[in-house]
Amino acid sequence: MYRLESGKAGINPKEGTVKASEKICAEYLRASKKFPKFNSRIKEELDELWDAIKENATNDLVEEEAVQVGAMALRFLIDCC
Repeated sequence: MYRLESGKAGINPKEGTVKASEKICAEYLRASKKFPKFNSRIKEELDELWDAIKENATNDLVEEEAVQVGAMALRFLIDCC
C-alpha cells in the first residue's frame, strides 16, 4: 500500500492547499482544451489513482493521478452545477 514520503506529511496546510489548487486548475485548463465537450472521467481517473496507490507507485505518479481526479471534479462543478 502507498505510503507518504517523509517531508510531505509535514507540509504547511495553507501552502499545500495553494499548491494543490494550482496543479488542479492547470490540469483542468489542459484537459478542457484537449476535451472541449464535457466528458466526465472522474471514475476512470479515480480508478487510476487507486491502482497507483495499490501498486505502491511513486509519489509523483500518485500526485499526478490525484490532480487528475481533482481536475475532473472541478470540471464537473463548473460545467454541470
